[in-house]
Amino acid sequence: MRIEGIPASPGYAEGPLFDLNQPPASYKAKASAAEEKAALEAAIGKAVARLAALVETADGDAAGILEFHIAMLEDDALSGPAFASIGSGQPADVAWRAALDSEIAGYEASDQDYFRARAADLRDIRDQVVRALSEDSEVALPQGAILYGEDIAPTRFLETDWSKGGGIALKRGSTASHVAMLARSRGVPMVVGLSALAGTFTGLALLDAERGGIIFSPSPAEVEAFRQSASSFADRQGAARTFLTEPAVTKAGTAVRVQVNIAYPSDVDGIDIATCDGVGLMRTEFLFGKALPDEETQYQAYRKVLEWAGDKPVTIRTVDAGGDKPVPGFTVEETNPFLGLRGIRLSLARREIFRVQIRALLRAAVHGNLKVMFPMIATPDEYSQAAALFAQEQAILAAQGVAHKLPPLGIMVEVPSVALAPEGFSDVAFFSIGSNDLTQYVMAAARDNAAVAHLNSVHHPAVLRLITAVAAFGRDKRIPVSLCGDAGGDPAAIPTLLEAGLRDLSVAPAQLAMAKAAIAGVPV
Repeated sequence: MRIEGIPASPGYAEGPLFDLNQPPASYKAKASAAEEKAALEAAIGKAVARLAALVETADGDAAGILEFHIAMLEDDALSGPAFASIGSGQPADVAWRAALDSEIAGYEASDQDYFRARAADLRDIRDQVVRALSEDSEVALPQGAILYGEDIAPTRFLETDWSKGGGIALKRGSTASHVAMLARSRGVPMVVGLSALAGTFTGLALLDAERGGIIFSPSPAEVEAFRQSASSFADRQGAARTFLTEPAVTKAGTAVRVQVNIAYPSDVDGIDIATCDGVGLMRTEFLFGKALPDEETQYQAYRKVLEWAGDKPVTIRTVDAGGDKPVPGFTVEETNPFLGLRGIRLSLARREIFRVQIRALLRAAVHGNLKVMFPMIATPDEYSQAAALFAQEQAILAAQGVAHKLPPLGIMVEVPSVALAPEGFSDVAFFSIGSNDLTQYVMAAARDNAAVAHLNSVHHPAVLRLITAVAAFGRDKRIPVSLCGDAGGDPAAIPTLLEAGLRDLSVAPAQLAMAKAAIAGVPV
């Protein structure tokens, strides 16, 4: 039986099934309330230690998620009701589940997206402690298993050993989820939106994450066909590696710049600068975690990447907080955060925080080829206000005798108003098309919702028309135009993007080779 889904991370996996939704091993009740309390305290401690160990190997968004989970586990307000229930005679596992389920229900019932999104974090935290309580008899994960179920927690992904193969098949999930991004960066095959996935399956399964689908109980003929497809995919990946150290050029000899997207300074440690044309997008949200970062912390982070890149450009995006990236002490609670105070709107509303980032960027600019871009720009006035703040802080640093440099200032093209009327932005230094947000706003289809994932396509004529128009405007006005969304690293989308007039793409580091290989096959 084959069930169709949506590819979230390309690849093939053949292996035994592992049900993510199976109940944990039973917990052995203790003889007294004191022992139950001690058991829960120990389980919370084990969960914190496990998460702390994962933080050491995680980066970017993953580290931020894990640190948030640790902070919640260490919050007495979360565990207090469970300990109170233990005092009333309940065993530790029942008390913990009841306390967390009550919190989860409250979050899920909220009319605010931020709180509903945090319900998933609470479920992950709940299950981490439940697993720790029954750890001695925990079901082992088979090597090379295909994990299937409703969804998968980031912590489950991070603690899984993917070196022996395996993959992920989800009924829900999203191509834009944290786990999907992690899967793409680590080459783990993943399919989401398997809406017909129901019941319990056992035995061998074949996961086709190139086209999107999973086969349960395959026939010998299906196994043979699958292995041929997997072998072909591996051959293409191997062939693509030969393009990694070469400049990207189409069949017609047209040069294409291929840069990388990074979420954390340590991302560059595993990248040879010779394989790319610079950094097309450096996110800065990683800095805005438990506390707002000071100027020196930001300066050192930016400097590290600039020095790594040498004379190649590094485009740093000012903090894009809000939407699905809440930051304590910075963002605000809204009923529709994707259409609210996010990106540059939030930075302009909280200028005391924005100015700190601006000073760090101005100081770091002397260490390399820095470019700065503003996210979620919708009107020319927003760009003008942001540019004016850079000029003001530059004057202050000059008066203080602090080494600095004013970098070129550009904008993300992700709000349709900019793509429809780019003539209002003739004074910007460059455009960078954020295809993920531009597509979701044009199509009115949330990029993290599997139910409308079929609408969220950069291939839609309306989206392509806007991309083509921005590229043409840039050529006419001699304003550089790049694209830094997921589409830039998708071999299936690259020919279309080049036909639309783009000659500068920024991709996830793991997609560099395949992107260059795809470019080499384009006739334009």
